[in-house]
Amino acid sequence: MHDNLGDSAPVTVPPTRPSDRLVATSPLQSDADRKRLANVHPADWQNPSPAGRYHLVVIGAGTAGLVSAAIAAGLGARVALVERALMGGDCLNVGCVPSKALIRTARAWHEARTAAARFGGPAATGSGDFDTAMAHMRHIRAALSSVDAASRFRDLGVDVYFGSARFTDVASVRVRGDDQRETPLQFRRAIVATGGRASAPPIDGLTETGYLTNETVFDLDELPPRLLVIGGGPIGCELAQAFARLGSQVTILNAGSRLLAREDADASSIIERALVADGVELRQNVEILAARRDSDGCTLTYEVDGRRVECRGDRILVAAGRAANVEDLGLERAGVRFSDKGIDVNDRFRTSNHRIFAIGDCASTYQFTHAADAQARLAVPNALFHGIGGGKASSLVMPWCTYTSPEVAHVGLSASEVAESGGAVETITVPLAHVDRAVLDRDTEGFFRVHLARGSDRILGATLVSAHAGETISEITAAMSNGIGLSGLGKTIHPYPTQAEAIRKAADAYRRQRLTPRAKGLFDLYFRMWR
Repeated sequence: MHDNLGDSAPVTVPPTRPSDRLVATSPLQSDADRKRLANVHPADWQNPSPAGRYHLVVIGAGTAGLVSAAIAAGLGARVALVERALMGGDCLNVGCVPSKALIRTARAWHEARTAAARFGGPAATGSGDFDTAMAHMRHIRAALSSVDAASRFRDLGVDVYFGSARFTDVASVRVRGDDQRETPLQFRRAIVATGGRASAPPIDGLTETGYLTNETVFDLDELPPRLLVIGGGPIGCELAQAFARLGSQVTILNAGSRLLAREDADASSIIERALVADGVELRQNVEILAARRDSDGCTLTYEVDGRRVECRGDRILVAAGRAANVEDLGLERAGVRFSDKGIDVNDRFRTSNHRIFAIGDCASTYQFTHAADAQARLAVPNALFHGIGGGKASSLVMPWCTYTSPEVAHVGLSASEVAESGGAVETITVPLAHVDRAVLDRDTEGFFRVHLARGSDRILGATLVSAHAGETISEITAAMSNGIGLSGLGKTIHPYPTQAEAIRKAADAYRRQRLTPRAKGLFDLYFRMWR
């Protein structure tokens, strides 16, 4: 799933994690679902018997936990991995993988209807087949599940336990398996990687509507004719655009004044125009007061500009926040400090118990799969080798991307931080209309914007809005991670034509700005003398 946080607000948190529901009650809708579940939570799995104290016990088999277990086992450590629901966590089962598969299908449908005609070709007609789209998503999800399979990690040398883990003291946990048998595990070090889950605003009557979240929307077996989306963050924008392109009449109800509030305001404006062009209705600055369901669908009552308004739909999708999975872990017994925001860690991911580390969505403001992966690669050496080969959270240069059309990718300094810099930041913007590939593709709605430390070419941050921004932003991330300035990137030869040429154009603009009147005067003198 796109793991960005939605709008921040008081939330209603389900008593159990969503993956528990998937194990307990999810219907096996297809052979693809059966294949996936056989990989990520085999019905006949037998928990192993612990062989002495483990060097590392990892709680949670999402991205953070899987990467941690694989690295530690590969180094020769004795590792136990505990998962109460589905290996692969949100990303595989209810997040990145299914959402991006559905987004890709929606983009294909959209291009068939519009892109061909723009270039003189025949436009497709018809409504498309939602069942086929969902079957494609489930097939892709099942195919990728083998990477996260319990049997694969067993073959890597990891002891895989399915069940609920609770700390019993500062150096041990107890795992209650699917058969209710309890197994005590002793450890030298532990990593908590229990992830997060969708949460919902405390709206009167919302629970009774049977609302969807990213954790249930992929269980749909028919396209909602009218979809109400609560929240204008990345998840809300991605799924709103996808469902609109698939044929739903979509309305976004957003508490803020603009979508994607964490992004550059110009980027938000572009995404708003793109969603409206796809038929999404935007209702901003709203305060939702109540929800109800009747025989004709769902109703949201909200207030805007002092007026009460009702909005009707067939289903409600809540994309308005996330909550850390910190309950029922026995963290108090282990001496681990935590709150409803997550587990408290220092810059090396260590908790208040020096034996226990925490990474991923349960302990980080970066709610992304790639952030969990990166943190695991630092936390394991920190835990096992006293920091040798590890690193600090503050050392990570973290990009992110919202997978709308166009995509919005960002790394480093935010727009608000630039505004607060007091002139210490210099900004260069290259519109995509100035990039030949974007013009050729008739895809000029976007820009590349880079922030530099004033008086130098040191990159502090960047935003890119383009068709493949998520791919291109890595060039900036690599430069920032390795101390390469914008001038250094300008020396890179980009294939022509590509949209990444926007980066070279920004470097050219930087060099032109360095041509001060004094420097230009010296060049003029040189060329007058050299005749």
